[in-house]
Amino acid sequence: MAREALAQYSLTRVLFVAAAHPPHKADAAVTPYEHRLRMVELACAGEPAFAASPLEAGAARSYSIRTIERVRRELAPQDRLFFLIGADAFAEIGSWRRSGKVIRAVEFIVVTRPGHGYQSPPDAVVHRLDTLALPVSSSEIRRKLGAGLEPEELDPRVIAYIRDHTLYR
Repeated sequence: MAREALAQYSLTRVLFVAAAHPPHKADAAVTPYEHRLRMVELACAGEPAFAASPLEAGAARSYSIRTIERVRRELAPQDRLFFLIGADAFAEIGSWRRSGKVIRAVEFIVVTRPGHGYQSPPDAVVHRLDTLALPVSSSEIRRKLGAGLEPEELDPRVIAYIRDHTLYR
């Protein structure tokens, strides 16, 4: 999905931000941040335009608006900032902290997924990424891992890391 967005929208960089403490999940239910960040680093290796970011490291809850504001401060005023997101997550954007500010701060590239529709909120700039129909979700990948399977959607380096650290069991 990131490769497709990179090509289709002529992006110069795709920043992958692992949430340290996602507000929609209980901390006990989340794989430790250090492991998730390392898996992102492994998945980004070898892709010059991809960068793993520790922007949300720390004890505070990970809210997208804080991350967007931090990234925006590093950009030139004329730079465009895109937020790559799945249709299922975008459908819930109205429930996010300071959602109106999030909506006005970025342009969204929304990746469609079979069976997941969404309404674009007023003021949202939305670009659809329809060229790949991703039938699998992160929840489904975690379910496969929990069943001892090696999902083909994952980079082999990430699978090896998961196996070496006995994650998602």
